[in-house]
Amino acid sequence: MRKLLLKSIFGGPLTERAPAADKRALAELAEKVQATARRRLGRSLSIRQVDAGSCNGCELEIHALNNAFYDLERFGFHFVASPRHADVLLVTGPVTANMREALERTYAATPDPKWVVAVGGCALDGGLFAGSHGVVGGVSAVVPVDLHIPGCPPSPQDLLAGLLALMKRRLPRSRAAKPEDSGAR
Repeated sequence: MRKLLLKSIFGGPLTERAPAADKRALAELAEKVQATARRRLGRSLSIRQVDAGSCNGCELEIHALNNAFYDLERFGFHFVASPRHADVLLVTGPVTANMREALERTYAATPDPKWVVAVGGCALDGGLFAGSHGVVGGVSAVVPVDLHIPGCPPSPQDLLAGLLALMKRRLPRSRAAKPEDSGAR
């Protein structure tokens, strides 16, 4: 026991240091995301995060967006507690059988127009948990997905870049003009 205690005291940390972030690149990326959100939505972007059965690795990176380093709120983005106030659903993890109905209800409660972003490898196809008796599959097996942000887990910068790509790519469902709405007969 003594040997183990001394090793833990003098051995140093077992984790590796975090990579140095480029503050200028992060600021530029966040400003682009903010400007695009204002241009496309006319206001800030509201995000609802849904854990459909993940290991919580992706959630840690999503929560890092709110820490003092990334400070997502300074760019006008905020996480909301209710899907009724959300523009974007960030869904993590493989969809488990127990979370399928909850995800479907959350999707239905989110007002149109809405975007769905599958975050991480498990959200794509079930990842490590694919084929398990308790896993339905990836997010797209339950609700339509607009964007997948790969990674296990994706970094906060990858998440910001994904949100920017999502907003630049196309308008969310039901926001696109329908022929009958355009006035052309």
